[in-house]
Amino acid sequence: MVRPFYTWEGDVLVLNILGTPNAKKDAIGKVKGHQLCVSVKAVPRAGKATDYMVRFLAEEFGVSVSDIQVVSGRMNINKVLRIKSPKVLPGVIGQQNLF
Repeated sequence: MVRPFYTWEGDVLVLNILGTPNAKKDAIGKVKGHQLCVSVKAVPRAGKATDYMVRFLAEEFGVSVSDIQVVSGRMNINKVLRIKSPKVLPGVIGQQNLF
């Protein structure tokens, strides 16, 4: 059975992310296995790329930075994020799940 790359816990979106730091551009990519690929331009130093990714994703999902919690993977490319009440969903997730 294939694990999904995201789940809903009420109005909270839980995302499994495969991060790519030091990329040419910031982008939400395709799904790879049970993770969503997210690339950011930030250099991976002391969690700064993760902080940058959170700011990027906050804008993409239409939420404030404080609405995103890094559950695990702050210093790793494999991350789990919780996004409270996203206002916008990327096409890869699908609009049918928007609350």
